[in-house]
Amino acid sequence: MTQPKHNTMVSQNAYSDEDLLKNLPGFTNHYATVNGVRLHYVEGGTGMPLVCLPGWPQTWYSYHPVAAELAKTYRVIIIDIRGMGSSDKPLSGYDKKTMAADIVALVQQLGLAKVHMMGHDIGGMVAMSFAFNYPQFIEKLIVLDGSHPGEGMMQMRLIPAPGTFTEKMDATMPYAWWMGFNQVKGLPEKLLEGRFQYLLDWLFHYVMIDDRHMSSFEREVYASFYNDTESIRAANAWYQTFLQDIEDAKTYEPLAMPVLGIGSYISYNYMKMGLPYVANNLQMIGILDSGHYLFEEQPVQVLEAVLNFLG
Repeated sequence: MTQPKHNTMVSQNAYSDEDLLKNLPGFTNHYATVNGVRLHYVEGGTGMPLVCLPGWPQTWYSYHPVAAELAKTYRVIIIDIRGMGSSDKPLSGYDKKTMAADIVALVQQLGLAKVHMMGHDIGGMVAMSFAFNYPQFIEKLIVLDGSHPGEGMMQMRLIPAPGTFTEKMDATMPYAWWMGFNQVKGLPEKLLEGRFQYLLDWLFHYVMIDDRHMSSFEREVYASFYNDTESIRAANAWYQTFLQDIEDAKTYEPLAMPVLGIGSYISYNYMKMGLPYVANNLQMIGILDSGHYLFEEQPVQVLEAVLNFLG
């Protein structure tokens, strides 16, 4: 397949799911209409179902560095969550409780009694909401560099602390300016339509220790799925519902199922502080030689942690 030049506008279909699956033998492409939305997912392997939820600004394809190995033991189901990739992008329903309802409806449609669940970034937030609201469907839960929104988010800095906003994210005082930027309605779409590559390149360099592990091909894939107005609007809506997510979190009981938290150098200490309040049976692992995109930077360590935990 011919790759577009680095900064040219890429149509949303430049990298089809069917073509991407050629890089993941044994996986197949599927759609299901659940909870009023059409979700896209891919699956491969056999065994206990392992439902995987990606984060921003990626798609199901973010799991490709680990999916084939996981599929040797599990039935791996990787879902483009509401607003992501080839799934529908409705105007509402981006609170994590509604997004979890999407996933449980798919689990039920597939006839699955219980699943393991794994979520990264925004996908980790949805996975935790699923666990809070539908614990009867989860055997074990894994979250990587993402946990359910809580009141601590209200303490995030608007202005970075002196000396902490450099070319790499500071682990002790991280400055995530996009949390605020993505709250703005209408403007990000105008600024980023056809230019999403600029944001991706800056973000990957900032939050990864070595962004050479995010290939130019992967960057073009994600740019192709986020380059249009509707995709930017929908992805930002994941952030614009945080206040509702925080309110919902106040009503949840701590999780009883086994939970594994995997944190990069950026998130490990924060997850280690926060997750014990919401998970009674918790293991924490730090992959401190990786930035936020752990599947790309340290897939072997991720696989070791996940497979040992699921056991």
